[in-house]
This record gives sequence, structure tokens and C-alpha cells, in this order.
Amino acid sequence: MQSWRRKSLWLALLASWLLVLLGLFPLLRLAVPTSPRAGAPQGWPRWLDAELLQSFAKPGELLEDGPRPPQALRGGSCNWGACFDTSKCRGGGLKVFVYPAAGPVSETRRKILASVEGSRYHTLSAAEACLLLLLSPDTSTGECDPVPPQWDGGRNHLVLSLHPAPCPRTFQLGQAMVAEASPTVDTFRPGFDVALPLLPEAHPLRGGVPGQLRQHSPRPGVALLALAEDGGRWHVAGTDFSACPWDGRCEQDRGPKQTHPGATLPNATFCLIPGRGPDVLHFLQALQAGCIPVLLSPRWELPFSEVIDWTKAAIVADERLPLQVLTALQEMPLTRVLALRQQTQFLWDAYFSSVEKVIHTTLEIIQDRIFGPSAHPSLLWNSPPGAILALPTFSPSPSDFPFYHLQQGSRPLGRFSALIWAGALGQPPLKLIQAVAGSEHCAQILVLWSSEKPPPTGWPKTAVPLTVIDGHRKVSDRFFPYSAISTDAILSLDAHSSLSTSEVDFAFVVWQSFPERMVGFLTWSHFWDEARGGWGYTAKRTNEFSMVLTSAAFYHRYYHTLFTHALPKALRTLADEAPTCVDVLMNFLVASVTKLPPIKVPYGMWHQEARPPPLEPGGPGLRQEPQPAAQNCINQMAAGFGHMPLVSSRLRLDPVLFKDPVSVLRKKYRSLEKP
Repeated sequence: MQSWRRKSLWLALLASWLLVLLGLFPLLRLAVPTSPRAGAPQGWPRWLDAELLQSFAKPGELLEDGPRPPQALRGGSCNWGACFDTSKCRGGGLKVFVYPAAGPVSETRRKILASVEGSRYHTLSAAEACLLLLLSPDTSTGECDPVPPQWDGGRNHLVLSLHPAPCPRTFQLGQAMVAEASPTVDTFRPGFDVALPLLPEAHPLRGGVPGQLRQHSPRPGVALLALAEDGGRWHVAGTDFSACPWDGRCEQDRGPKQTHPGATLPNATFCLIPGRGPDVLHFLQALQAGCIPVLLSPRWELPFSEVIDWTKAAIVADERLPLQVLTALQEMPLTRVLALRQQTQFLWDAYFSSVEKVIHTTLEIIQDRIFGPSAHPSLLWNSPPGAILALPTFSPSPSDFPFYHLQQGSRPLGRFSALIWAGALGQPPLKLIQAVAGSEHCAQILVLWSSEKPPPTGWPKTAVPLTVIDGHRKVSDRFFPYSAISTDAILSLDAHSSLSTSEVDFAFVVWQSFPERMVGFLTWSHFWDEARGGWGYTAKRTNEFSMVLTSAAFYHRYYHTLFTHALPKALRTLADEAPTCVDVLMNFLVASVTKLPPIKVPYGMWHQEARPPPLEPGGPGLRQEPQPAAQNCINQMAAGFGHMPLVSSRLRLDPVLFKDPVSVLRKKYRSLEKP
């Protein structure tokens, strides 16, 4: 009896297990993801910020449904190695020839031509060009320019358009690269084409409006979200945007919170941008405003995606996960928010704020492909001041530039080279040479002889090497990157300057802590002259200054490379015509790169002044009637840069115990208090 009961119990258990298994099989089949069918991908997002959204989609969970490989619809299997002949670029690097326009030149074309012609890549000869640039027309007539005679199937050609191509392709692009605004991900060829930003028609040629971020959120009065709407409008939605679907359209009237084209940019922490093509203009607006772009399944290629790491400035999310995305934005750490917003301002200023920067970035990307392993590393592209101002011809290593010592954890070498510019000089500056050679940090002394008189045969004997370089009788010669300079630090001096060894030693120690800046003794300051409606500058001693004279200043030798190879030739010519302008130009250059003021160190009142004060009509410190070239050089330079880069400061660094009533034996730089 017990045996029969035991058997009945086992049969009942087996039957129940069988029923459970039969019922679960269909559920299991639903839960296990099946492989996607060929030709019908489900389009899961390509998570660019896995750290932020790791709770929603981890890379390992979507291996079977990953992003589709890019399709090269234009030019077939064309890529950089197969469709570009780099042998034409080996001699002089990247040289660009622009085909002349067949018809009238529009404003957009004029800006592009001015940007290319003002760059170091431009050439007037198509024969010596490495890259031939064909501009896409700006009209919507449907007519394209004829095929140029040197087309050669498009090889070594770049078809460029800052706006979506208005005309159909009446000829095959062949092996030509395409640089156009916001190309779709289906037609873009990574590593060959260049994705440009969609610029407004009134985008400035150079300089540009700076970023609008003044204080980092969250703070009172700043909304969490701004939603992009049609027509360039923004709607500040705070944390409740349920009334607006994810395509960015809001049905009801939003009242005074709704902005319109030309109004102030969104004052929010995150800017929600749909993935449709018409919404790409919102992307640059968000960058300029310091509003972190949140792109919802974008269907276009992000601008300059080949070199810019957009995970540091933007968030790409799936439009099918609205609640999860909102939760992630609300819970984002404040340190992460700050880092993203700072990066938006850097990218805007470095690559997008003007047509000139967009064009130069495009050409710099192509030059990086030519240089290959010696091109800019990612750090130079994605850290201030940016790859445009970090020339690869100077060095491929970030540690050689003055801007990256903090990131690299390094310091400049503890030696400097003194470069003494001798213009109309009868005798060598013996006293100055002895004072500089007495510095424990001096490695060499270079005398740049730019006088019409022959250099003297006898020079003082010094403990460091002394070399005489024959100049070309131009003031700008002092900023040429001479190969004889063997150190990172340069002490720029005029032959009639007067410094003591203690002043030189202390100034160099200060420069080692600020290698990206200029450290000098004599200062000037710029000001806005309401009466003249322009800029002026003065040598009057005040508490505020914005320039240091290069007649006695420390700076990094890299600025010689930038001065010679990056500045427009017209600005260097202006400095040669008006010698007082050369100091202004060098300070403009350093300030535009660093966004920082120079540093002043103490200078004895008993010294002879290094140079006459600046010459501005009606300004303070006027001593003689200025020449026309000197009167307006600061305004011409501001126009050449597109903005006023100089930054004012009230900081002067003095040594410890300087002028303190203590024993002189306790002071390291004793001669600074020379009576």
C-alpha cells in the first residue's frame, strides 16, 4: 500500500514538472533574443557614453545587434589609402589650390576663399598643390559647376560645402573627398570624408562670438532641460517635458519661456536635440551656450568626428528611452556636468566659432592623414588650445608644447637661452651679456645682429656659449624659430635693455611655474578709446596691465614657430613697418592661445627704460608725434584676429622677503633692492 502511494506521488510530481516545462518553453523562446534578420537591423543606439548609461545598455549585451558597418555609397570602396596620392604632399606638406568660381561669388564663398588664402596651406599653383579644393555652389538653382580640367577622376580633390549641397551631383565624385555640413551616417565615409557643422549664413569670418557660459550650473534660475523646436527655437522645460514628444514639437503655447531665432541662447544645463536633419543647427547653438547637447538617435555624422571625442562634450541617447535618459541626466554628478560644459566652450572656441576655424580644422584633419604616425594625438585635439594651434611640424609629443605640462605631469627644463636683438648698435651690449651669463640657469647667449654695421670681432668671454646670428634687418627676425636655440625657455632682450642677474634668475623661476605665459618686467595696457571709437595702448604705469615688452621677457620657444608659420603675413609685415607694433603682436598671439594675461615681475627703477612708450594719438604717455602705421596697429591687429584677445591683470609676483625689513643675508635675490 505504501509502495503504491509512493509511486502515485512520484507520478504526480513528474506530471507537474512536465506541465511546467511545457508552459515555460514558449516564454523562454520570447525571452531569448533572436539574431536580427539580414537587411532589417533594429538600430540600437551606439552608446557614446557607456559610463553614463551603463544601466540601460552595456556593450556586451548588444553584440548581436550592434551598429551597422558604414556604407560607402559614394565612390564605392574608396578610402584614404586607395583614393589619395600622398606622394604629392611629401615635399612641402599640404598645399591647397582653390578653383576659381565660375559665376558670381556669394558671401559664403568669399569667407571660404579668405579662410583658405589666409592659411599656411594656400598656394596659387595647381601644379604644386597637394589638394585641389572645389567649392559647392550656394544657390538652389540645381546647377553645379562644371568639372574642372584637372579633375582626374576626383583624385586628390576635396568638394566642400558649408551647407547641404543644393544642387544634384551632375558628375561622378569618383575618388574625390567630400566635406559637407551634417552628412547622413549612411553616406558618410569615415576616414575619408569630413563632416562639417551646419553654420548659419551670418557666421563670422574670423574671431567669432565667445562662448556664453559665465557660471556653471546647477544654480538658481537655470533649468535642467531646453528642448529644441522648429525654426531654431528653444523651449525651457525644466524637469517636466511630458507635454512635448521626443521629436521636439510642443503643441500648446509656451508663453514667455519660448525663445525665437536671434534671441538669447538657451539658459539650461542640457539641450535636448532630436535626431532629424533640420535640427542640426541647434547643435552649434547648444555648444555656444555651454548647454550640454543630448542627441536623440542622431541620423547625421557629428562634425569633425574623426578627431573630436564627443563623449567629453555631448551625450548620445536613444529616443525610445525617454524616462531612463531623464533619470540619468538628473542623477549625473556635478563634476561630470562641469567637465562637459567646459568642454563645450573649448570646442566652440577652438573649432566652430568662425568660418576660418572650420576651414582650418578641415585642412588640419587632412594634413594629419598625410603625416600619419606623426599627426596630432587625441590629447592635442581635445585639450586647449586645440590642434590648430599645436603645429605638428614643431613636435608630435604633447610634452614639448607649453600647454600640456600639467596633464603630462612634467616641467620645462631648468635652463634658458638668451636671445639679444641688436638693431642700430655700434658696440656689443657688454654689461647685459655679463649680467645674463652670470645666471645659474643660462645655457647659451645668442646675439641676433640686425644692424647695417658689421658685427664687432671681439666679444666678451662668458661661462656659457655665445653665438652671433646674422639677421635680415627686420624686427620680426627676433621671433624666427632659429635652430640654434637649444632650450624651451627664451629670454628675449634688446641690446639696450638693462637687467641684473638676480632679476633674470627670479623671472626664470616664475616662468617655470607658468610656461605657457609671458613673464616680463616692463608692461603696457590696452584700453578702449570712446572718442576715437577704437583701441589704444599706453605705457603709463598703472595697477593694471595686459602686455609685457619683449625687450625683456621670458616665453616658450614654441611661440617663435607660431609667430612665423601661423600668423598671417600681413600682420608680420605690419610689425616690421611699425617697430612698436611687434610687442603688441607677440602679446596678441600668446593671449589668443592661452586666454590668459602675462605675468609681471619686479624691475628696478634705476634701469634705463627698455623702449620708448607706445605711440597712440591722444592717449596717455604720448611723447612724440606717432607715425600713421604705429597709430592704428592695435586696431589692425584686432581686426586681423577677429577680436581683442588681450586679457588685463593686476598680478605681480615678487620673491619672498622682497623689501621686507629683515637681514639681507636671509634674502635670496638681494640685488633686487639695489638703491
